[in-house]
Amino acid sequence: MKILGIESSCDETAAAVVQDGRLVLSNVISTQIPIHTLYGGVVPEIASRKHIERISFVVRKSLSDAGCSLDDIDAVGVTYGPGLVGPLLVGTSFAKALAYGRHLPLIGVHHIEGHISANYIENKDLTPPFLCLVVSGGHTHLVRVRDYGAYDILGRTVDDAAGEAFDKVARAIGLGYPGGPKIEKKAKEGDPFAIDFPQGKVSDHPYDFSFSGLKSAVLNYLNMCEMKGEKVNDADVAASFQHSVVSTLVGHAMMALDEFGGDTFAIAGGVASNGAFRSAMEEACKKRGVRFSCPAPILCTDNGAMIGAAAYYDFKKGNVSGWDLNAIPNLKLGER
Repeated sequence: MKILGIESSCDETAAAVVQDGRLVLSNVISTQIPIHTLYGGVVPEIASRKHIERISFVVRKSLSDAGCSLDDIDAVGVTYGPGLVGPLLVGTSFAKALAYGRHLPLIGVHHIEGHISANYIENKDLTPPFLCLVVSGGHTHLVRVRDYGAYDILGRTVDDAAGEAFDKVARAIGLGYPGGPKIEKKAKEGDPFAIDFPQGKVSDHPYDFSFSGLKSAVLNYLNMCEMKGEKVNDADVAASFQHSVVSTLVGHAMMALDEFGGDTFAIAGGVASNGAFRSAMEEACKKRGVRFSCPAPILCTDNGAMIGAAAYYDFKKGNVSGWDLNAIPNLKLGER
């Protein structure tokens, strides 16, 4: 079964053809990073316009790269939330028109479910149940995957997501956008123990995350150095900040493993491409004798392949959307 997956929740226009939920026949991503870098972050209005300009080309190229036509496609999957409402509307509108015109089933996919499903592409033998930590610019979710499409949210961010904190700290120390890759590169030159930044924990909800306080601590440190006339070592700031984020993420993950058990722990989302995070998670899982799963970096960022994979398992469970499918920017995981 071949599914065309379409993703446009933020600033990547992406489409892919996925066979049987695991085999990627094509994966085309058109990024808007160079445009939004000029503004220090994603501008929703600009993102929406660029999606309109590129989505037709991206879908055509995904079909061409897969060596197939629309006649070979069995269903269309599309991200309908959460995300930026304008970009989501572009993707859902295009997918609905395409599916309607070709008499194909339409499958609305939750963006976080897509990130989780990227692990099925990377690890062909991975099956639920397992624990998964989804970490990106807009989301930080600790999830128990009970079955395909069945999730228990153990914890989530109560304010800034981890990726959002990376962007804000990178901007504060003059590294620019996108913050994740720039912080990771700069951190390699610094000492992760040079500055004692707080960890993003929530005292009364042990599995929840809070990175706003950490971000504020970094800003306060920078302001204090400026007031005292002290030179700031950007590499030490980046390394110490990254160490705090990674320690928090890994700590929550291992705490969940200790309580809920399981033989597999997966990570997903844009921050899952961070080398320090991947290495720390892999080492922590190894110590506990637990299998570690992580998609390749290209599958950690927003892409159509993960949407095609998620759509396949939704379709198998009979979760087909109607023509009234609409963009839901604040869609909760597990809702339909």
